[in-house]
Amino acid sequence: MRVLVVTGRDLVADVGLLQEVAAAEFAALGVEGRFVAAADVTTFQAELGGAGDGCAVVALPGPCPATRRLAGAESPSSSRVVWLDLAREGTLTVAAGATHLQGRGCVGLVWAIRHAVHRSRRPARRVSYGAYADQWGELRLPPSAGGSPLRAAVLIHGGYWRSIWGADLMDGLAIDLADRGYASWNLEYRRPDLHGWDATTDDVAAGIEALETLEAPLDLGRVVVIGHSAGAQLALRAAADTGRVALAVSLAGVLDLVEGDRRRIGSDAVKDALGGTVRQMPEVYAASSPFDRLPMGVPQLVVQGTDDDLDLVDMSRRYARAAADEAVYLERPGDHFAVIDPAAPIWKATARELESWASRVTS
Repeated sequence: MRVLVVTGRDLVADVGLLQEVAAAEFAALGVEGRFVAAADVTTFQAELGGAGDGCAVVALPGPCPATRRLAGAESPSSSRVVWLDLAREGTLTVAAGATHLQGRGCVGLVWAIRHAVHRSRRPARRVSYGAYADQWGELRLPPSAGGSPLRAAVLIHGGYWRSIWGADLMDGLAIDLADRGYASWNLEYRRPDLHGWDATTDDVAAGIEALETLEAPLDLGRVVVIGHSAGAQLALRAAADTGRVALAVSLAGVLDLVEGDRRRIGSDAVKDALGGTVRQMPEVYAASSPFDRLPMGVPQLVVQGTDDDLDLVDMSRRYARAAADEAVYLERPGDHFAVIDPAAPIWKATARELESWASRVTS
């Protein structure tokens, strides 16, 4: 597989650093990569147009208006382009099938390359579950899906509930789970920094309900909801709120919102997401914090990497103890993102626990 990364004129970044980042990702993903720093709009456009069939493209347009307008132009390769702004620039009109990531800084190039590769290697079917732009999920089925009902795995991404992070974070797990026989349903949802806390929780609930409407043979009695980081909070709250979840999985989860607010984790991420501190909004915290919803009456798998933020390690350990027989606790070496890396030992151990749970449910 081939990947092209092309940067536009006047991009505010050290091009050498971006080249190093791209080269490392090309090697990690096992793809043939090319990096082009275009000196002008004509060269940038020519590189996009000449990418060719089967080539995934990551385009960093920079501030030039003429270059940015190319994002909305339809072409044979336009649907394969992931447009990337290192800073948060607002809405960028992109051609049908293309995507736009923004606001993640230089590390955003890592995620943009991964997203470009994943969506090219294993395309998903995107389905809307509401009228808003962020109300959608991406469905991937096993390569050899037959007529038997499939276990459904709902994936809920993290990012401290901030809109610069999106469902692309879970692409790798979505593909891995599909390869393991699941129908993976990777949810996007409205984030509270733009839409408020109620919109976020309502969307997660609606996204899970939307499983009933998907044109796929699903076993709705064995729905697994898997959340990463802040997405784990959303996953476990959904499990507490609805009777549709058979197993809730926390991957490096933010599970104690009260203490998270008191410790100001993620630069006040909890307060910003919920709209106030626990002193100001005790009822909202009580409804939203997984720790305060115990016992849930739902089996749970709590997974935590030992090399993560110590406050998250602390939360996961305390939560698992409080959940008692409702939860299986799995702690292994790994950082915050190892738990969503299909190649990482901690995820492979997690997948084995999922299979163990599934065998117990069906036996």
